[in-house]
Amino acid sequence: MVPFAATMCLVQCAYAATPYTKDPHGGAYLWMMLATLLAFAFPLLLTARDKHPEAVFWSCCAAVTVFPYDPLLMLMALTALIARRSDRARTIRAVGAGAAVAVWAHLRDALHPAEASFWHEVFAEPGTGTDGVPIVMMTGETPIVVTAIVVGLVGTLIATLSGLHIRSRARLSTAQAQADAAVSHARTLRSDLADQRLADAIAAEAHDTLAHSLSLLALNASALQAEASHLPPSEQATAIARKAEDIRRQAAGALDEAHQIIDMLRHPQTAWEQLAPSDETALTRDSLDDLLVDARNAGMSLNTWIDIRQLGDLNDSTAKTAYRAVQEGLTNARRHAPGAPVSLEVTANPENGVHVHVTNPVAPSVSPPVPSSAGSVAGSPVAGLIAAMGESDAVESSPRQPGAGLPGLVARARESGGDCRYGVDDRSVFHVDVTLPWVWRAPNERRP
Repeated sequence: MVPFAATMCLVQCAYAATPYTKDPHGGAYLWMMLATLLAFAFPLLLTARDKHPEAVFWSCCAAVTVFPYDPLLMLMALTALIARRSDRARTIRAVGAGAAVAVWAHLRDALHPAEASFWHEVFAEPGTGTDGVPIVMMTGETPIVVTAIVVGLVGTLIATLSGLHIRSRARLSTAQAQADAAVSHARTLRSDLADQRLADAIAAEAHDTLAHSLSLLALNASALQAEASHLPPSEQATAIARKAEDIRRQAAGALDEAHQIIDMLRHPQTAWEQLAPSDETALTRDSLDDLLVDARNAGMSLNTWIDIRQLGDLNDSTAKTAYRAVQEGLTNARRHAPGAPVSLEVTANPENGVHVHVTNPVAPSVSPPVPSSAGSVAGSPVAGLIAAMGESDAVESSPRQPGAGLPGLVARARESGGDCRYGVDDRSVFHVDVTLPWVWRAPNERRP
């Protein structure tokens, strides 16, 4: 656009300056020289048409009106203005001004003497007007003037239609983009609605089954504790009562956790807040102590090797993954090898990262305690509950079945940039080994 506009401006200047070449010191000649030099500068205004189309248009109108330029420069600016501004009043005003300037520029050239007019050159007989041959016109002045006016109006019409076409195409593109965005949003909403319906169904099923079973477990534990209180005072009765209280407390805690998970399924917008790491679910000294105390209170024979440093500087996400690794390792051992001795090794420091290693024999080496004499409890509800607990242990001691706990831990570890491996070695010892990189907590988030 810039080279074409500059070329047409220079052509018009060349014709308009012809009568003044004989007097190089006159004011008109200097004016034509200035116009020629500015013909290289004014077309550069078109480069600003995207951000300032109206200012560019009126500047080009002024340049074509004042200097002997071709209106192509102004018509290009008119197209840009119409394409980028959709205000109707502005469009009518610009088209009217553009038509007037275009007609004026062509009419000005047509009214010049024949040797100084581009339009006269167009209507001149071939071979005239050059090499000293006087110019001879093929028609009169009136057709030349009329043609110049018509060309000015047609040029304005073409520029206007071009601008309207570009504007319509841009609107169509915008409308298509909005339609695509609406379709994508609707598809997302349908997917979210389907996911939410599935989450609601899972929540309802969990409430009807898991929560109900945990409630019954807590109720049976309370009944067992009540029955134990009616037994003759003995160490066995005291142990049964204490174990029943632990079962009741753990069942109540599990029930609360189940309700929290069900609530997250029903209200996913707040789930991320509830899933965020906290002091209870991150690897801290207190949370680790609580895990070990709960494991030992549940009767686990636990050997530990703990070497942790600067846990307050560990990133929350990594600390939560490490906590879940310890928790899953102990839970897995308690579930699949009840009564077996468990070894836990936890090391955490900035130099070596976080390492959690849990081991236990596949076959239990220590059998669950069974009452040596059932005479005092035969025929009572306590006997039935103890027998049921024994049958449950027998089932859990069966060969391991694939579950979601360890594969889920593998996924957690990999998301944190670490690794998790598990399996049975040659000595029939099951290992869970988790390594995590040390990720520093942000300075303003460090724990005291």
